[in-house]
Amino acid sequence: MAVKLLSYNLNGIRAALRKGLVEWLALYPHDILCFQELKARVDQVDISPLVQMGYAYWWHEAQKAGYSGVATFSKLPPKAVVVGMGDTRFDHEGRVLRTDFDSWSLINVYFPSGTMGEQRQQVKYAFMDAFFEYLHALRKEQPRLVVAGDFNIAHTAMDIHDPVRNKKSSGFLPEERAWLTKLLDSGFVDGFRWKHPDEVVYSWWSFRANARAKNKGWRIDYFLVSEALKSCVVDAGYYNEAVHSDHCPVFLILDV
Repeated sequence: MAVKLLSYNLNGIRAALRKGLVEWLALYPHDILCFQELKARVDQVDISPLVQMGYAYWWHEAQKAGYSGVATFSKLPPKAVVVGMGDTRFDHEGRVLRTDFDSWSLINVYFPSGTMGEQRQQVKYAFMDAFFEYLHALRKEQPRLVVAGDFNIAHTAMDIHDPVRNKKSSGFLPEERAWLTKLLDSGFVDGFRWKHPDEVVYSWWSFRANARAKNKGWRIDYFLVSEALKSCVVDAGYYNEAVHSDHCPVFLILDV
């Protein structure tokens, strides 16, 4: 069975809905939607149009109002849903949501950003380490994992428009890139890069200096799959024409 998944940092779900998100999703149907950076509680959002499209949904909101948060919408019924990764340092920020299906599990994740200063950069590093351990503990129970979300890391020079000038920028620091390499080397595959090894594409653009129109972007949104699911990846890619956010969506087609 082929399953089509979408991951999208919305930079505010209410703003994205006002910009035509539902209408776009009607034109580009997917079985499962992973949203990040909701910036809203579930009771602040009219979800009924998505429910009418056949989605059930689960929400992990941040305790801080108007901040972070992830949600997963699925037309496929999961057998279990787990909110958070069991780490009190990070779960109050609404960053991880897991849905378990019959033969595989999906983790929807929103990594912290370090762009607000050294303190938040250290929080990001701590989250990265905790998430690495979380994934590997989970993989012992369920080897068939899909990880969807905004990692806030551009992995290689191919994934950022100006690697030289940004070599000291949060999101492209050597330590962050090395961590992502370590994760991939430990038994995970970047779905897009697995299918499109030489294609240059971005998923986030600054609002400054007309960056999106000039395509001066970063690829920081991913679908990773564990090695046990690598052969099931049919395709992956980015919808660069979607403009409901400063990010664009990434898709994965998986034959499970």
